[in-house]
Order: sequence, then C-alpha cells, then structure tokens
Amino acid sequence: MNALTRLAETIAARKGADPASSWTAKLLSQGPEKCAEKFGEEAVEAIIEAVRGDREKLTSEAADTLYHLLVMLAARDVTLDDVLAELARREGTSGLDEKAARKG
Repeated sequence: MNALTRLAETIAARKGADPASSWTAKLLSQGPEKCAEKFGEEAVEAIIEAVRGDREKLTSEAADTLYHLLVMLAARDVTLDDVLAELARREGTSGLDEKAARKG
C-alpha cells in the first residue's frame, strides 16, 4: 500500500471524528465548500512555487495539495479508488481525444 492510499484511508477514518481531535475532522465538519476552498488555496500555493522554481517548496506544496484534494473528495464521498478507476478508464486514450469527447 502506498502513502497516498494510506492517507486516503486515514482521511476516511476521520470522517465523523471529533473536530477538536483532528485537523482532517475539523475540515470535514466545515463542509464540502470549505474543503474545496482549502484545496484551491493549496493548489494556488503549489502553482506559485512551480513558477518560482523552488523544488523543495513545490514538493511540500504538492503534498499539501494532494492531502486537501483527498479531503475535498471525501467531503463529497468520492474515494481515491473512484479517481483511480477513472484514470484507468482513460489510460491509453489520447488526452486530446479524451478532452474532445467530453465536449461532445
């Protein structure tokens, strides 16, 4: 089991936990909109570090972004397995073809 899978499982386990006992539970208790807002903030911070070119800071912000993405997904009952299944479905399809099919 990789770190991302373990993180997703930890986040799922924190759903419904006491918000005073866990940052994840606190985020989830604030609702999907707040979780989405936090994901957006972290994504912007990762973008800033990507533009600046600081590899260490980008790595840290990317980790924060992945965490907040998983929290946002959990807030809407979307699992990492759901996302991985969608990626598997798209595997072998040209990104240009896949994008064109979504516009369809």
